[in-house]
Amino acid sequence: MRRLLLHPAAKPLVFAACLLPFAWLAYGAFADALGANPAEALVRATGDWTLRFICIVLAVTPLRTLTRTPQLARFRRMLGLFAYFYVVLHLLAYAWFDMGFEVEEIARDIGKRPFILVGFTAFVLLTPLAATSFNRAIRALGPRRWQMLHRLVYLIAGLGLLHFFWMRAGKNDFGEVAVYAAIVAVLLGWRVWNAARSARLQRPRNGRLPLSG
Repeated sequence: MRRLLLHPAAKPLVFAACLLPFAWLAYGAFADALGANPAEALVRATGDWTLRFICIVLAVTPLRTLTRTPQLARFRRMLGLFAYFYVVLHLLAYAWFDMGFEVEEIARDIGKRPFILVGFTAFVLLTPLAATSFNRAIRALGPRRWQMLHRLVYLIAGLGLLHFFWMRAGKNDFGEVAVYAAIVAVLLGWRVWNAARSARLQRPRNGRLPLSG
């Protein structure tokens, strides 16, 4: 498995797999296969895939640690950029199909509807993460500041869940929301547990008194 993940074809294959949802939606739009309301289907599907990719990004580190497969880390940046790709498509679909690209109407809608405001805030916070997902940006910021900036992904995941929850609240349909919330809770809970475990392991070593002669 580790050899396969390091194979030169691994990244192109993952890239192609990440594009499959977009290809299916594009095909569905041109073939009129998205149901009775294709505009709503595109807005919802791109939002769903954004949240899925955020969950996948959050899952990379736990999977890498638990399976002892550090090679998985080489895909995290690409997966994060695809999360941004799908949130841009989500925003464009909303701006086009729901608002007709009327900037003033969009601004009013963001201020008027809390779930739109929360979703737009998540998009704004995700933008600097996408913009600094390159080696030059990492060198410019420094690894420590870069890591601190990219911890915003936890807040973005929470805002994405809140956006999804409020969107489904009108129809009293929380089944999918509960699934995503459980996944995010497990992934973030693992990080808290792992950080606490690492702190416990380091404390005795750092606090050990020197042996007397």
